[in-house]
Amino acid sequence: MALTVANQEQSLISTDHSLVIGQEFPDVETCRRTLKDIAIALHFELRIVKSDRSRFIAKCSKEGCPWRVHVAKCPGVATFSIRTLHSEHTCEGVHNLHHQQATVGWVARSVESRVRDNPLYKPKEILQDIREQHGVAVSYMQAWRGKERSLAALHGTLEDGYRLLPAYCDQIRKTNPGSIALVYATGPENCFHRLFVSYRASIYGFLYACRPLLEIDRAHLKGKYLGALLCASAVDANGQLFPLAFAIVDAESDDNWMWFVTELRKLLGVSTDKMPMLTILSDRQKGIVQAVEYNFPNASHGFCLRYVSDSFRDEFKNSKLVNLFWNAFYALTAAEFESIVNEMMEVQDVRPWFEQFPPSLWAVAYFEGVRYGHFTLGITEILYNWALDGHELPIVQMMEHIRNQLACWFSERRLMALSLASVLVPSAEKLISEASSDSVCYQVLRANKVEFEIVSSERTNIVDIQLRSCSCRRWQIYGIPCAHAAAALLSCGQDVRLYAHECFSVQKYQETYSQSICPIPDKSLWKEATEGMEGGSGKSDIIIRSPKVRRPPGRPKKKVLRLESLKHPKRVVKCGRCHLLGHSQKKCTLQVMMIEPSS
Repeated sequence: MALTVANQEQSLISTDHSLVIGQEFPDVETCRRTLKDIAIALHFELRIVKSDRSRFIAKCSKEGCPWRVHVAKCPGVATFSIRTLHSEHTCEGVHNLHHQQATVGWVARSVESRVRDNPLYKPKEILQDIREQHGVAVSYMQAWRGKERSLAALHGTLEDGYRLLPAYCDQIRKTNPGSIALVYATGPENCFHRLFVSYRASIYGFLYACRPLLEIDRAHLKGKYLGALLCASAVDANGQLFPLAFAIVDAESDDNWMWFVTELRKLLGVSTDKMPMLTILSDRQKGIVQAVEYNFPNASHGFCLRYVSDSFRDEFKNSKLVNLFWNAFYALTAAEFESIVNEMMEVQDVRPWFEQFPPSLWAVAYFEGVRYGHFTLGITEILYNWALDGHELPIVQMMEHIRNQLACWFSERRLMALSLASVLVPSAEKLISEASSDSVCYQVLRANKVEFEIVSSERTNIVDIQLRSCSCRRWQIYGIPCAHAAAALLSCGQDVRLYAHECFSVQKYQETYSQSICPIPDKSLWKEATEGMEGGSGKSDIIIRSPKVRRPPGRPKKKVLRLESLKHPKRVVKCGRCHLLGHSQKKCTLQVMMIEPSS
């Protein structure tokens, strides 16, 4: 019975592993593979007697065992058939776990379907699964090389990925008009240097709907050719990350950071002298600082709180100081900040550390930009996961993994945004509700049409509803009316929700995800293209080659994110009515004295 390639694969996993005279194979390679699988399944080893274009003869490796098979090419066609077969064994077979036919190629075919479903399938998991399913032990290197060969069969080699980059960039621009996709080569051999991608859907969402806030960070790649994944991410109305642009470079360097941030400025389509107020967060390493200062001179460039807190904790290693640091960070006014710093000075001199990390670059009380309550680089963990998921894939498949993730986010969040019937997104609605509840404890004195004096037993605050400001500074810093502002707005019959920054509105949230990220056709449909390549001659015979930098021997170390640094102690709440610790005015049991709002 003739077998197609598909049902030949099915025969590899048949339960009886039987052979019959006349059985046909599409080619000699399929015949070899089938006999190897049968030998492993029945625990005997093959000895190949003859193997060429017209015949394949094998027998049992044990001396005196009669098992033997002769397969020959059928005349006039490409198939092979079994001519003679002695199917009985008189030997005892293989008793140990090591099998001669369990080669790297066999391992690759055995795990191909699992590697397709899970690129993070680990060699040690391959070892365990092969031993449990086939009763065979293979070495770690066999498992690792088998996985590498399987990945190459599924996705192509790492080198093929670089060669396909110009065509891939061309496909991005064709399927997602208005998107930016550029690849740069360097040197006489056209070795890969840089890749920059930003989808039109992301560009539109940031320019017209997102908060004017960007996170910039990178993750180092651990694959064969190393490199780094750079990313600039915004934050949507509901506080979720919104990747705007990303790049892969051959190495992290000041020059590559300058190039990336310059491309980011070009993407925004504005000149540096007319740049609107933009807040940028990063770890402020030298290359990023220089690039931001050159391209965004008017932007407020602040430290990521995670980076600053790690540095402070490593420097002082004192739990009391760390608790005071968090209180100092969240202090809303300069007076409150300095008061906490004086407490810190009583424990230890922290001024030298402040010279290295000026409060104007991280403290809420002094930072000139608006963070909207966003203080850390949330994109760090996403980049780390992207780098981990794609470090064994060719560069094109890695970029496709990122595009698929973005497309899923856009689709899911678009549906969520369309389901909302409120004025503001859920997170902002919650903050407005809390502020309104707390506002009943204040006395409101109206100075004029727009200014209000908010009196409490603790202090007096001035609210200007036209400038959307409060002397406590919470409204300006977070973009959402504080309890003082809510008291003033409610006293004159205004809807507090309408005074939140427009970036928190459901309308802006819907507009953020109004565009779609379209799919890319299968690479078999691409045409060789070099239109997306910069720094080359533009000829069709130019091929981008892999970088010259390669991973050194040994297993690469994995970066461990210190997420525990974000688990800082909760701030102690002080009631503004009874001045006791541990609860807010809203939960105070002291009898509430209702004060009529003045007209």
